[in-house]
Amino acid sequence: MIALDALVIAIAAIGAYILRNSVELLFPPVYYLWLLPIFVLIWSCLLIYLGMYDSFRLKSYKRVVSIILTAAIVGFIIFGNVSYICRLTYISRSFMLMAFVLTALVLAVQKFVIIAGFRHLRRGGFNFRNVLIVGTGQRASQLIDQINEHQEFGLRIVGLIDDDVTIHGKQISGHTVLGGLADMPEILRSNPVDRVIFVVPRGWLSYIEEAVLYCETLGVTVSVAVDLFKTRFTFARDENFMGIPMISFESTPGTVGSLFVKRIIDIVATGVGIVILSPVLLIVAALIKLTSPGPVFFKQERCSLNGRTFKLYKFRTMVVDAEKKLEDLLQHNEMSGPAFKMANDPRVTPIGKFLRKTSLDELPQLWNVFKGEMSLVGPRPPLPQEVAQYDHWQRRRLSMRPGITCLWQVGGRNKITDFNEWSKLDLEYIDSWSLGLDLKILFKTVPVVLLGVGAK
Repeated sequence: MIALDALVIAIAAIGAYILRNSVELLFPPVYYLWLLPIFVLIWSCLLIYLGMYDSFRLKSYKRVVSIILTAAIVGFIIFGNVSYICRLTYISRSFMLMAFVLTALVLAVQKFVIIAGFRHLRRGGFNFRNVLIVGTGQRASQLIDQINEHQEFGLRIVGLIDDDVTIHGKQISGHTVLGGLADMPEILRSNPVDRVIFVVPRGWLSYIEEAVLYCETLGVTVSVAVDLFKTRFTFARDENFMGIPMISFESTPGTVGSLFVKRIIDIVATGVGIVILSPVLLIVAALIKLTSPGPVFFKQERCSLNGRTFKLYKFRTMVVDAEKKLEDLLQHNEMSGPAFKMANDPRVTPIGKFLRKTSLDELPQLWNVFKGEMSLVGPRPPLPQEVAQYDHWQRRRLSMRPGITCLWQVGGRNKITDFNEWSKLDLEYIDSWSLGLDLKILFKTVPVVLLGVGAK
């Protein structure tokens, strides 16, 4: 499949050149052809790294599209940087964009055809795997029902195993209980089995060890269901930690490719933004300096990922001794919980009110994003003293890198006066995170900022 994809990628690149330049040019010139191996190599490496060539048996169309889109975005950035560093001025941006878009489309269609073709074969009884399931409880029954409902996955259950002798020989969800753990050697000798799946209570883990080792001796693949705990929002993934196989339960996004793209977007967007907005930054700095005594920037310690601290930068919107005056204003706090919010805060300078209303005071945080202390989108970074007052469930806000804008920003901003509601919005963002959600929040932030919705 890797070889087939390399051929498809090369053909798509040549097709993009023909479409971009002229249908009369049936083959690109030599100075374009030497880029073809680089183009194919970038695509191939990214597809391998992102898991395209893992088993297609259970892979969804959505997962395939996600891998291709991630590879296209990252590949476009890498290829663009290569052409810039090597000063390949004859390569137009429109050609690069067309090449990556066309390649992504062709690869997506090709993968759809392959997946649909194999699923059709499996429904007809071809390309199947024989599975022996150990366990007959609720979790095992759910797995059996899933396999029965999805014939296109090509999994054929040869039987069930359970130590309850009263159900030996009986049918459960259309499959026979062949015996207990002690009968497994005879069952495996008598039936062609490709995989044994253990779906047992966690109290059985030491009990099934001998059976697992026996399967290892035979060379039969073993899978152990790891939904051992009824977690509410974490998901499990396997990893090798210093040579020790482990199952990790995570509540934050773990898709390395998507998180990598998120970071690349942060770097590129803030780098370009700082350059383009430099005249605005200079004007705002001058206005602050001319209208109130004190420094232009306000630096404050905030909490980042998992409680790390960093210096957050903002344009100063308050008087110099604002922190000292906070104690006298706590009784006017309009936000329930540890965060402090107050309309008509007397510490805010006249120019500061305008900066806050237009969110221009947040612009220096582009530097925090560029440095990697923040992201464009994420929960707002809290003060350490606020974090010290968090309930345990609220601390999960810190499990993802903080951002300049978030669901709270576009969902009501300072109109939300309950910190619990604010925290729930942040957790909703973390639990449902995707690149698409980030883009949606960024687009929604624009009118919110321009109209000053909820700003104080």
